[in-house]
Amino acid sequence: MSVESDFIRGNTPAMVLAVLRDGPSYGYAIAKEINRRSKDLLRLRQGTLYPALRNLETKGWIEGEWIVTEGARPRRVYTISADGEKVLQEMVDSWKDLAVALDGVFTGS
Repeated sequence: MSVESDFIRGNTPAMVLAVLRDGPSYGYAIAKEINRRSKDLLRLRQGTLYPALRNLETKGWIEGEWIVTEGARPRRVYTISADGEKVLQEMVDSWKDLAVALDGVFTGS
C-alpha cells in the first residue's frame, strides 16, 4: 500500500462531501469530478469510493436515492445533508491548520 493510496483513502470522505456541496451526483460522476478538480492527480477507485459513500450515508452526512430513467440503469444519486455540510467545514478548517503546520515543518519557520 502506497502513501498515495493511504492519502486518497483517508481523504475520500472530505473529497466526496466537497463535490456534493456543489449539487447532487452519483458515484461515477463524483469520481470523475474529483479527478477533474485534482487535474487527474487523484484517481478514486471504485473499491474506495463506494464503501465511502455507504459509510457517509450511514453516518447521515449524505443521503442517497435511487433514480430510474427509461433506457438507463438505475443510479443512486447522493446529496449532502446539513450534518454533512457541518462536517465538511470542520474538515476544511482542519486541513487549513494542517497546511500551515506542515509549511512550518518544511520551511523550518
